[in-house]
Amino acid sequence: ASGPLAAICSGDTAIGRTVETALGIKINSSRTPDYNGIELKSSRTKSTFKTTANRAVLFAQVPDWAISRYKSSRELLEAFGYDREGGLHKLYCTVAIGHPNSQGLQLKLLRDQRRLAEIHVPSSPDDVVAWRLDTLHERLNEKHHETFWIGADTFMRNNRENFILETVRHTRNPSIAQFDNLLEKGCISVDHLIKRTVSGGAREKGPLFKLPKK
Repeated sequence: ASGPLAAICSGDTAIGRTVETALGIKINSSRTPDYNGIELKSSRTKSTFKTTANRAVLFAQVPDWAISRYKSSRELLEAFGYDREGGLHKLYCTVAIGHPNSQGLQLKLLRDQRRLAEIHVPSSPDDVVAWRLDTLHERLNEKHHETFWIGADTFMRNNRENFILETVRHTRNPSIAQFDNLLEKGCISVDHLIKRTVSGGAREKGPLFKLPKK
C-alpha cells in the first residue's frame, strides 16, 4: 500500500535490508531467523548483481575445524587465495560437487561418514576442510523452520534503487533428505568470501550455502 520501497543502502544486500527496515525489523547479523522465528529472504527477480542473480543464500556455516586439514579461514586464504584490487589478498569462489573450480576446490559428500568435505583436486589426498552433516542439518532447520521468500522488481529513481515487492513463497520444515540430494547433484553450492585484514588476519563473510532460486 505504501508503493515502491526506496533502498536504504546500495549493493546486493540492499533489498534484504530495505524490506526488513520497512517491516520494523532491526538489522543484525544473528544466526537465528529474522522475525518471531520466521526467516525472511528477499531478492531481486532480475538483478545486475552476480552474487544474487541466480542463487539464494540458505545459511552461513564455518567448517568444523577439528576435523579439517586447514584450521582457520586464514590458512585457507594463504593456501588458495589470490591477489586482486591493488594487492588485496582474497579468496572469493564458489565450490560445488561435480567439478573443481579455478582454485582446484570442489565438494565431496561422504554419506557413510556423515561429512561434507571440501577437497583440492588433484594434489591433496586429504580434506581441505569439512562439515559434519548433522551440523548442516541443524543449521537448515534452525534458519528455515519457516521462511518467506520475497521477490522484488527494481528500478532507479533519482540515482537510487527502488523495489516493488511482487511475489512471496512460504515454506516450512525443510527436507533433510532433499538437502543432501541437492548437495550431491551440485545444486547446493558453497561460497567462500575471505579477504586479508589490515592486521594481517583473515575475515570471512561465509562460507555461504546457496541454492538456485528456481
